[in-house]
Amino acid sequence: MIFKQNSILLMSLIVFLLLNATSAFTGEKIPSIEDNQRTLSLIVMDPLAAPLSCPCVKGYAQRKYEKLGEYLEKRLGRKVKVTFSDSLSKAIQDYEDDEHDNSYLIIGKNSVVRSDAKKLKMKIHAIASLSDLQGKTTQTGLIVVPAKDPAKAAKDLNGYRILLGPSDCDEKHLAAVAILKNANVKLPEKLEISAACSDGACKILEFGKDIRAAAIISSYAKPLLQGCGTIKKGDLRVVAETKPVPFITAFASGNFTPTERRQLTSALMNVGHNPELCIALESLVGFVPPELPKQISKRNKAADVKKK
Repeated sequence: MIFKQNSILLMSLIVFLLLNATSAFTGEKIPSIEDNQRTLSLIVMDPLAAPLSCPCVKGYAQRKYEKLGEYLEKRLGRKVKVTFSDSLSKAIQDYEDDEHDNSYLIIGKNSVVRSDAKKLKMKIHAIASLSDLQGKTTQTGLIVVPAKDPAKAAKDLNGYRILLGPSDCDEKHLAAVAILKNANVKLPEKLEISAACSDGACKILEFGKDIRAAAIISSYAKPLLQGCGTIKKGDLRVVAETKPVPFITAFASGNFTPTERRQLTSALMNVGHNPELCIALESLVGFVPPELPKQISKRNKAADVKKK
């Protein structure tokens, strides 16, 4: 009997040493029961999420991320708290006030999340991209003018007042500036910025015939502008479209262990096998491996070469 008990103790000791050896070798923390009880903080900054949008267009911009939270709870075996915000710093402040840990899964516009994280000096890792109803993971910027404006293309916009989007919105700023410069459109030293797509769209209509103006809006926002009655169908006309840029991306904050990131990534990649969840997220195939901005830029250049 004593020999049997000693054998059990010896085996337990061997297992313990092996686990700690693995931990020491990989630098990873061995998950404990307490770790599994930690609440996963899911911050949603997707402009097409229901709480951050409006129900003006049936079946569009009403993504139900609460359903994703429920799915992750079952998949990961830990509680998930979902917070909706257009500001990463504000969302994090809410969590800190609630005494949560500082590990976050953030889902939002790629360039906006990266910009906010940089300001906060937060290290993040892109782990997945959310496909839309067509299966795409990118968006574009649309350069629009009033319907009766004579401009037909980007090259016709010299001398126009051009309302760009904020610098953290690549589709309305960086990509838009690139297409205008390529069209030899001279931009003023101080760029005119319009924070929301609706603001820019309304302003160029209000200017009237005396002021030639163009605005850049996000491709995803076009249906909402008309659906919400901000503008009437036919009020604006697209004269140019930017190159695609990454859209909705899932990021894991840098303080997740590699093992935890793999678990999160695996859970997100399996969303595509859940038809009901895909419908709730208005996605064709759920989450897919993330495509970095540089990869998309390289693909865009290759497409340009092919056209020539």
